[in-house]
Amino acid sequence: MEIEAAKKIFGEILKEQLEKIEKMKSFKESVDYKKLDKIIIGVIDGDGIGPIIMEQTKRIMNELLKSEIDSREIEIRNIEGLTIENRVAKLESVPADILDEIKKCHVILKGPCTTPMAGDPWPNLTSANAVMRRELDLFSNVRPVSIPSKGVDWVFFRENIEGGYALGSKGIQVDENLAIDFVLETKINSERLAKTAFEYARNNNKNNVTVVTKANIIKTTDGNFIKACKKVGEDYKEINIVEKLADVTAARLTDLEFSRDLEVFVLPNLYGDIISDIAAEFQGGRGTAGSANVGNRYAVFEAIHGSAPAMIKSNRGQYADPSSLMRGFGMLLNHIGYNEKSKVLTRALDICGVEERKIKMTSTSEGASAKEYTDYILDEIRKLK
Repeated sequence: MEIEAAKKIFGEILKEQLEKIEKMKSFKESVDYKKLDKIIIGVIDGDGIGPIIMEQTKRIMNELLKSEIDSREIEIRNIEGLTIENRVAKLESVPADILDEIKKCHVILKGPCTTPMAGDPWPNLTSANAVMRRELDLFSNVRPVSIPSKGVDWVFFRENIEGGYALGSKGIQVDENLAIDFVLETKINSERLAKTAFEYARNNNKNNVTVVTKANIIKTTDGNFIKACKKVGEDYKEINIVEKLADVTAARLTDLEFSRDLEVFVLPNLYGDIISDIAAEFQGGRGTAGSANVGNRYAVFEAIHGSAPAMIKSNRGQYADPSSLMRGFGMLLNHIGYNEKSKVLTRALDICGVEERKIKMTSTSEGASAKEYTDYILDEIRKLK
């Protein structure tokens, strides 16, 4: 009886995924931001420390985009309701009315959203991030990491809508002893992710693309991922394809003898999440790294960290570091064509967070508050403009 019930659930999952592949094929529209009369930037505060760091990031936004906002070349549109409380009340990871508002924007700047975990007082909702990525077809998660003093300039292209995360809430508890989860890979998605990584490498004069998997063990899905990357790579003869195992890469990434010459990484979802987090810690902490979720039509920019409920619970939210979300905004500026403004913001963040560090964030009252740190960054921006 348990086997038949599990087979039925698995059959429904297969049907659903085959339908999604057909939907994926329809996402071909791309946006030329230069041709738009107005670019709409949606802003979502998120949960926990999200509203706190978003408030400070908006100060940066208003400073750098003041003339464009005043001339209505850019509209900042606040989108309310993507909170854990509202999502739980509606039992929807991303409520349908909010998703409709998101789709009316060209790009989104999003604060971190809480994902319920075992032991939390909320239902086991799927991650809002995962749902948004699938619904908006944001197949590429881009995470740059730069440490000039160490010669590190890495960009991670993490697959964003498949892998072990795609069906994270649809595992099967077959009986009291046996539980099964799923890893999902499609040729169409692996190839378009690889193309994004190779195009970036070509356009930025990079010499290699490193494909990171566990294909020696996970032979089908990870094996197919490598095949897709190699197929795409045939059109980029000037770029070397390097293969690395996920466990070795995670263990040795910060050993520059191992990784110094590596430049562009392309990885399945789970490995990409873990290894880019390790890289961000090497850079100075996850609070120092931004993240872009990019598709052909939509793009969402965010911090790479979570909502930090422990900081809120201990009344330390005002000391949250806004740098990661600000770096996400810098990536947004670059994406919509404001490259010089993006460079100014990135340079200011490097000065304040890496080089001068006249005031420091410690996540406690011993360091600067988010507002004080943003004051420091704004001063640097005004010097650089």
